[in-house]
Amino acid sequence: MAFERIDIDLANKPAWFLQVSPLGKTPVLLVDGQPVFESAVICEYLEETAAPRLHPGDALARARHRGWMEFGSAVLSAIAAFYNAADEAALAARAKDLQRLFAQIEVQLGTRGEAGPYFSGADFTLVDAVFGPVFRYFDAFDRIGDFGVLTGLPRVAAWRAALAARPSVAGAAGADFGERLRAFLRARQGALAARMARRPPAPAAAVPA
Repeated sequence: MAFERIDIDLANKPAWFLQVSPLGKTPVLLVDGQPVFESAVICEYLEETAAPRLHPGDALARARHRGWMEFGSAVLSAIAAFYNAADEAALAARAKDLQRLFAQIEVQLGTRGEAGPYFSGADFTLVDAVFGPVFRYFDAFDRIGDFGVLTGLPRVAAWRAALAARPSVAGAAGADFGERLRAFLRARQGALAARMARRPPAPAAAVPA
């Protein structure tokens, strides 16, 4: 779909943006001047108004996918707690919280009844769209250190690699996204930022297959 993208500096939000984003968060989709906010709501609006449909046709499967989309939101909250951890002890605890969440996903991925690289098999769904940005954080975390979050989770690793290789996922962020994310993490002034200050980042590595 054709669209215009406007990036927002969340540390210096323009007044017009605060008028269309009641919570002051991105993303916001403006449709004929009308704001649609919150990521999952935007996804559902596009699902109802554009093709191809990315939700399963079966009502129960669709409800379960919506549940895992909400689970993805919980993972993003856990990621925020991780990069905001004040000290090494808190950082390790938040890493364990993330590992427990991804361990649940590993089990879920093992229940797929068909071969395929995505959450439910061969078809890309809205759950995959939710987790594309989730895994993008780990591209930055992996350059800082090995936190063990995804260790021993081969299905999650394969899913991550499949999403990273998909053009629509890879192209969803700007070319300078990694640099901007690292600058954002350094500015948090917590344990993760302290690690970044103590040593240069490891070179970017290919996502494991």
